Amino acid sequence: MLAPLPRLTSALRGHYDADQAYLLRKSALQALTLPRPRDEWEIARKIVPDWDNAPSNVRQAYKQFVGAVVELLNGEVVSEELLQISQAVYALYAGDNTESNVSEKVLHKRNELENIVGYSVQDSIVKKIAQLAQMLFSIQQGSGCELVHRNAEDADENDISEFGSSFDFKPPSRFIVDVSLDDDLSLECGGLSSKPFENEQYDACSNFTSRNSISVGDHVNLRWLKDQCDLITRSGGSMLSGEELAKALCRVILSNKAGDEIAGELLDLVGDAAFETVQDLLLHRKELVDAIQHGLMILKLEKMSPSNQRKMPTYGTQVTVQTEYERQLDKIRRKEEKRSKRSAETGMNDIVSDNFSSLLLASERKQPFDDVIGTGEGANSFTITSLPQGTTRKHMKGYEEVKIPPTPTAPLKSNEKLIEIGELDEFAQAAFQGYKSLNRVQSRIFQATYYTNENILVCAPTGAGKTNIAMIAVLHEVKQHFRDGILHKNEFKIVYVAPMKALAAEVTSTFSRRLSPLNLVVRELTGDMQLSKNEIEETQMIVTTPEKWDVITRKSSDMSLSMLVKLIIIDEVHLLNDDRGSVIEALVARTLRQVESMQSMIRIVGLSATLPTYLEVAQFLRVNPDTGLFYFDSSYRPVPLAQQYIGISERDYTKRSEQFNTLCYEKVVESIKQGHQALVFVHTRKDTGKTARTLIDLAANAGQLELFSNASHPQYSLIKKDVSKAKSREVAEFFESGFGIHNAGMIRSDRSLMERLFADGLLKVLVCTATLAWGVNLPAHTVVIKGTQLYDPKAGGWRDLGMLDVMQIFGRAGRPQFDKSGEGIIITTHDKLAYYLRLLTSQLPIESQFLGSLKDNLNAEVALGTVTNVREACAWLGYTYLFIRMKTNPLVYGIAWEEVIGDPSLGAKQRAFIIDAARALDKAKMMRYDEKSGNFYCTELGRIASHFYLQYSSVETYNEMLRRHMSDSEVINMVAHSSEFENIVVREEEQDELETLSRKACPLEIKGGPTDKHGKISILIQVYISRALIDSSSLHSDAQYISQSLARIMRALFEICLRQGWSEMTSLLLDYCKAVDRKIWPQQHPLRQFDRDLSNEICSKLEDKNADLDRLYEMEENDVGALIRFSHQGRLVKQYVGYFPYVNLSATVSPITRTVLKVDLLITPEFVWRDRHHGMSQRWWIIVEDSENDTIYHSELFTLTKKMARGTPTKISFNVPIFEPHPPQYYIRAISDSWLQAESLFTISFHNLTLPQTQITHTELLDLKPLPLSALGNKTYQDLYRFSHFNPIQTQAFHVLYHTDNNILLGAPTGSGKTISAELAMLHLFNTQPDMKVVYIAPLKAIVRERMNDWRQRLVTQLGKKMVEMTGDFTPDMMALLSADIIISTPEKWDGISRSWHSRSYVMKVGLMILDEIHLLGADRGPILEVIVSRMRYISSQTERSIRFVGLSTALANARDLADWLGVRDDGLFNFKPSVRPVPLEVHIQVTVFDLYGANQSLTSPVAN
Repeated sequence: MLAPLPRLTSALRGHYDADQAYLLRKSALQALTLPRPRDEWEIARKIVPDWDNAPSNVRQAYKQFVGAVVELLNGEVVSEELLQISQAVYALYAGDNTESNVSEKVLHKRNELENIVGYSVQDSIVKKIAQLAQMLFSIQQGSGCELVHRNAEDADENDISEFGSSFDFKPPSRFIVDVSLDDDLSLECGGLSSKPFENEQYDACSNFTSRNSISVGDHVNLRWLKDQCDLITRSGGSMLSGEELAKALCRVILSNKAGDEIAGELLDLVGDAAFETVQDLLLHRKELVDAIQHGLMILKLEKMSPSNQRKMPTYGTQVTVQTEYERQLDKIRRKEEKRSKRSAETGMNDIVSDNFSSLLLASERKQPFDDVIGTGEGANSFTITSLPQGTTRKHMKGYEEVKIPPTPTAPLKSNEKLIEIGELDEFAQAAFQGYKSLNRVQSRIFQATYYTNENILVCAPTGAGKTNIAMIAVLHEVKQHFRDGILHKNEFKIVYVAPMKALAAEVTSTFSRRLSPLNLVVRELTGDMQLSKNEIEETQMIVTTPEKWDVITRKSSDMSLSMLVKLIIIDEVHLLNDDRGSVIEALVARTLRQVESMQSMIRIVGLSATLPTYLEVAQFLRVNPDTGLFYFDSSYRPVPLAQQYIGISERDYTKRSEQFNTLCYEKVVESIKQGHQALVFVHTRKDTGKTARTLIDLAANAGQLELFSNASHPQYSLIKKDVSKAKSREVAEFFESGFGIHNAGMIRSDRSLMERLFADGLLKVLVCTATLAWGVNLPAHTVVIKGTQLYDPKAGGWRDLGMLDVMQIFGRAGRPQFDKSGEGIIITTHDKLAYYLRLLTSQLPIESQFLGSLKDNLNAEVALGTVTNVREACAWLGYTYLFIRMKTNPLVYGIAWEEVIGDPSLGAKQRAFIIDAARALDKAKMMRYDEKSGNFYCTELGRIASHFYLQYSSVETYNEMLRRHMSDSEVINMVAHSSEFENIVVREEEQDELETLSRKACPLEIKGGPTDKHGKISILIQVYISRALIDSSSLHSDAQYISQSLARIMRALFEICLRQGWSEMTSLLLDYCKAVDRKIWPQQHPLRQFDRDLSNEICSKLEDKNADLDRLYEMEENDVGALIRFSHQGRLVKQYVGYFPYVNLSATVSPITRTVLKVDLLITPEFVWRDRHHGMSQRWWIIVEDSENDTIYHSELFTLTKKMARGTPTKISFNVPIFEPHPPQYYIRAISDSWLQAESLFTISFHNLTLPQTQITHTELLDLKPLPLSALGNKTYQDLYRFSHFNPIQTQAFHVLYHTDNNILLGAPTGSGKTISAELAMLHLFNTQPDMKVVYIAPLKAIVRERMNDWRQRLVTQLGKKMVEMTGDFTPDMMALLSADIIISTPEKWDGISRSWHSRSYVMKVGLMILDEIHLLGADRGPILEVIVSRMRYISSQTERSIRFVGLSTALANARDLADWLGVRDDGLFNFKPSVRPVPLEVHIQVTVFDLYGANQSLTSPVAN
């Protein structure tokens, strides 16, 4: 109840004669002619005959009585109803005024009273009405008035009486209940209009119009009030100052009191002389209230601003000498201050605490956002204006019922026509088989959807055929890729984002069937349905959930898929308001940025229910509101929907449950009597059977079972046989009575049977869970939602049924082919009634939920590489719905109006959001944020969190709890602390079951026990792995919820430990990843993984006998049979031991440097491959570890395919580091990624390992003066080059190259001019042995071609030399080879020719052999190079003609070894450092993991044999 308003006492005035003042006031009133409301006169005259002359005590008693009648009617005051009921109630209770009589009347006449009002009445109200009726009767008796039960004649309408008697009666403040907006639905029979509360109070005073009052018109405001107060103060009408008086008047004007009380208080304050001012105040009260409230709001905003200091009161802070008069004034002030504190909840304290001048100035200022934001149709301006026409509201015993009639279907407009299917392209007609035309909604959007590339947003009621709108968009996309009658299916992908897995399955089924004539493949990609890379390539349309598509597009390795996407259809866009809305925002923002950055075309089609903020959602989806935005109200629903909302007010749980069942039964019976079927939705699997049984019992008790009977159906006896075969006993039991149940816990065949029987009309009532509404299109005329509370483990308790679920369930009401209307009924508790009324009349604005997951989404973008600094992050945030809503409704997102005024674009706030998130991510080590530059750098931890969808707060937890060495129970406890499970709560009623489960199903220690939240989660994790059964429904829901995230979290922790290089923890966590996937403990027998084929009994016996796999491998079938005491099962066990995955490892190690080893690993599968158990491939982790230091030095994921598993070894090579002092050995492990205990080990021993020398000898680059070209001493040779001097490397090697015949090995970085160095050796040969040939060996055809083009222009043209090319593409004839001076060849080609060197004279005439890129000796083609060099040296020794070798290479680690092999002496070895470059090179290395499970191959350039 609102607190009574404080009123100033008469202590402010001097002593005066109250009676004299009253007479003066009355005489003034008699001079006025005030119109009187007819309604009140009628009621008053019926009850008080001589109303005009009735004394004040009679009037007061009458008003109290009418107030009680208004309270009886729940505040609904309708004149005629109030007149009749007041008269009837007064006649019922007025009589002999004795207490015994009152009690008797209360007892005996209660039923009559309930018949009058139509519903049950509380005892307290009955007694109150009886007492007030008695009191009014007795006062009238005492005043000599007669009690009249008949209608009295109407009095003259302009009768003059006491001041205030002309006001419409309003309930006094004690009857005004202060309710929240959700409950503030004032319903009237004319159309359920709801007026703002203040308007009713203004109307109460509107009858004070006076011809003699001052004409103030539109100029009444607080300045006018201040002027009036100053006049009154100066004339001595009040002892208060003008400011104090104005404040007091404002407080009275704002109060919620009845009109006559306000008038009286105003006169008390200003005195009788200012009577006309009071009239003006009452006449223009609404304008004044608006001005006061506006001023208060401005002042409140200013106080909230941090720049404003709190003002101290101007009095009470100093000692002064006062007169008695001043002391009295101070006392009054202090009283007012105390009152203001007490009235804080009414909002009046602001007037007292501020001086009136500041309020006056504030009221004249504009609202801070008037210049920034238009009012528009945003959420701010959207109030509950009305419920549909014809809505009725009834109060019954224990519940309230609101009925909304079906909205009649809007007639077709003159320019509106339905699109015939024949008008579509021929290929598109195939997808609409069985349809004659599109419906109205589809026809309206057809032009924009089928003939343009516009983004589309369609807001339409459930059941308006949005699936076909999606189909039209799909067909438009398909049409784009038809060329010459051929569909190019590999050019595009279509993604349909459905909000739930069940809906994704239904959409996949529908689109697969309808697109099959076009040979298009539609597949589901959700948490339940994974697709291989090949399957994704073959698929044209992918149906997925927001989270799954988010995960896929977060990975840069899957960019190829997202690049092919040309159309994204987002179903149920109004989910933006849901917890999962942030995922849709992230997806759309990522897509829009991709469109802009790649300049690609991706169309977005949004499908939504009717929602108030559709313009802003359209802006978010980049939809052109003129061409792509379509909004349809409920009149476009194909089957109009009548709605009933029932709010049960019973507090007692048992009685409330009974009432839920009773009302549900009544509504179902009502529908069945009209020949319809009904769907009853409940929220737990167990409740389906319980509710069905209760409804059958209620029907039996009422003798109405025949209504539901299906025995008369012609197929009854046949169907009964099918039903008797059902696995669920309840199915057969309920079928007898015409009831059925449907929930996800039933097996598929039973669910299908129920669906078929209901569709065929054999079941009158089907009790089901919401999965039926999502997964199966099974409509019924009547849909009842019994209760709106469902258990949500994510929220850690009960939550209200969401908007999405209610709309989906109501979408099943009404069968388009048979019903003219459908009926949707919600039975809920009374406190939720207003919420669902608002929800389903589309009056809840859609707000963004993106801020809550900003850190996680920012990390995902940084990991993806699309956001690299603060500026890009702000641009990314500009693509979200959050950015649009925070400008429209900033207060929801914690943005003060001052910030909006100072920065209308909110760029600074955007930046602040990003920087806060970046700092938090940096602290959690998920990325590195450089405060100075504003740059972001991704870390491995951030990448893992993004790929595995970990929450930021979970990563913080793991940073604290994850250690290098942990026990099994500590690992489970750490997982239990994940923030994904933070809303799981401990309940008293679950303790006994948790205790039992912890004893029977939990092999590991539970920290905290069942009473601790994390202890409970630990128990449920272990129960999940142990496959134990759970009875409690809430515990079952919690376990289900935990299991959804458990595998993902375990995998993420495994990846974190792998990246950290922790050997022991990596193995432990990989075991638990597989334990969660397989639901088997790591210590259990590995053959339990064949649990579908080997019984639990066999596995238990193997465990009892400690018969591990090695032992079983060695045993014979008979021995195994004897061991398990199942002789005939020995063969089966032995067979499955052969199926168990095992690989044999062998490795060779080659040292590259003293710190790097090259490992060649051979993997040989040794098991029998069965597709049923092994699929198409098996993944194995190859891990190289040093067990002494608990460190992993190398890890990669190896995929073993069915083809590889045929016994042929597979070789993989990798490099690993080695440190001094050398450890005794490294272990190479091959661990299966999916099979527990499938592991192989190979030991690399370092006892006999010989490593290269410690020091790598590099040639120092001498500080020499660059040689000029004239050093060649040959003008013809000088003309070959365009430069004037040789570079430092060429200068240092010049003498050996040009003036000697020594072999040379030149190791220098790329770009050092090694080719010109080789040319110097060639020129020396041309000078000294012009008849000898030069052979240039290049490893690649491209290099051969490049050399040919270069030397043809210079050496051939200018020196007149002959040159031939020898590659696989080109083989010269014998004559060309004999006459050639220069032969350019690949290693393979020269190898082939030089083999027959005896018969080929040109091979024996080789004088110079140049080997380019000789460091490739250590690569795959190394043996060929080795052979040709060895052969040429052999030829040289046989022919006694020396062959000069010039090897060109990059900088080498073991140059001395290579030089020895080539026969290079010390003066011919030049091995410069990699840093010796003519042009300095700056290298930036950014590592990107393209495949999460791929190997990070080392890129080196070693030479090894």
